[in-house]
Amino acid sequence: MSTVASLVHSARCQGVADLLRRTALRLPDKIAVRAADTAWSYREFHSLSLRVAQGFADLELELGDRVAVIARNSPIFACLRYALAARGLVLVPINSMLGAEEIAFILRDSGAKVLCVDREFASVGRQATAKATDVASFVWMHDEAAPFQDTKSFRELANAVPGPAATVDVRSLLQILYTSGTESLPKGVMLSHEAVISQYVSCVIDGEISASDVMLHAMPLFHCAQLDVFLGPSIYVGGENIITSDTRPESLLRLLDTHRVTSFFAPPTVWISLLRSPLFDFSDLSSLRKGYYGASIMPVAVLAEMQARLPRTRLWNFYGQTEIAPLATVLKPEDQLRKAGSAGRPALNVETRIVDEEGRDVEVGETGEIVHRSPHLLSGYFHNDERTTEAFIGGWFHSGDLARIDSEGYIYIVDRKKDVIKTGGENVSSREVEETIYRLGEVAEAAVVGVAHPVWIEAVTAVVVIKDGAALSEHEVITHCRASMAGFKTPKRVLFVESLPKSPSGKLLKRELRDWLKQFAPF
Repeated sequence: MSTVASLVHSARCQGVADLLRRTALRLPDKIAVRAADTAWSYREFHSLSLRVAQGFADLELELGDRVAVIARNSPIFACLRYALAARGLVLVPINSMLGAEEIAFILRDSGAKVLCVDREFASVGRQATAKATDVASFVWMHDEAAPFQDTKSFRELANAVPGPAATVDVRSLLQILYTSGTESLPKGVMLSHEAVISQYVSCVIDGEISASDVMLHAMPLFHCAQLDVFLGPSIYVGGENIITSDTRPESLLRLLDTHRVTSFFAPPTVWISLLRSPLFDFSDLSSLRKGYYGASIMPVAVLAEMQARLPRTRLWNFYGQTEIAPLATVLKPEDQLRKAGSAGRPALNVETRIVDEEGRDVEVGETGEIVHRSPHLLSGYFHNDERTTEAFIGGWFHSGDLARIDSEGYIYIVDRKKDVIKTGGENVSSREVEETIYRLGEVAEAAVVGVAHPVWIEAVTAVVVIKDGAALSEHEVITHCRASMAGFKTPKRVLFVESLPKSPSGKLLKRELRDWLKQFAPF
């Protein structure tokens, strides 16, 4: 690169860490991050992230080296995000529900050289690293001295004296996030600084994220929804951020009330838990102006209840997936009831189509696969050119989600391809059956899956959680469904449970449900 080109390139560089730096210049004394025992101004947050960035450099890490994190939400987690970005290091956040073997696979596949752990996951992290030889250093995500001899504490990293800033190309890799691996081994989704920043812009504009927001971050930061749809954009514009790892309804309601939170994201399962809490009607939620949901579509009956019980709260549905950083489409407040059940329309920086098997646009009302073009998109799957090529057939990213589109361009998710139940030669959308079951007032939560059957191949099976104090029978659920849908869509069996299995981000784990239901098959 010529001298002139190099100078121009340096002036135009913008990484994720630069967003925090610029906010600290604009709003130095404003609170950036708050938790139980922490309150950092933007000036303090930025300064700390630079010292920690140098601490990582002192571990002899080079641009592009991977650093894995297994931890609960904390201000330190947030700091690591910006420290690594400032140093040109690649964040590899790991799902804290995984076991040692699963973690070891991610460490090996990513080639992570450092593993950051908090107290709760130190043991499983060290078990995993025994099977992953690239990990050379540990970071203890606490201020006190680490309990292991070969481990640096966060405080030790933060005591470093910042050196010259690293020049981070906006096109360089920011993070690798591993998919859940439902159908195969987990795939490492590569996202650049450019992709994530483009996605921030869509979130800020379409989600109306602003500097006046007081935003509560309760869903796991290892998941890109909380990290990149909410925390990142909020830091970008200069909002105040309350961070917690406690997702119990009573704790969330207390935080929403005490901190006068104005903005909150949670999947439908968590919103439902808040509505069902006996403390809901005794909590002052009058400050809550913006409510976001995602991970799955909000049942229409629950949506109506939310609007009735939170009349001052405007609602957004954010739909997407890890590979698009993750925002793809948005259903805005004015459309919540008019287009109930919809995932909305493409976000600002996204182009979306619904296509058939040949890649042709489907007609209005027909079902096809969602495909995207966007600067949000992944650079590819890490060390997996075959899966990358498969995902980008025809120059569009193939989401694996099935949907239909209406005459106004609003998208309605039908199902994941793998969640379509094939029964007696017919395809059944589990989501359609779930929506029907949710119309029963006694139902708190419902999930529908296919269970192996000797005649039908798969039998439509419902698993239901009943509201406290209510009563409901299998016969009543089946009769209710049969009255409003075709016989082949009606559940062949209904089972009642106290709770449904969910990930830390609140997403329903249908794979676990299918495994549990195997004990009841064949029907």
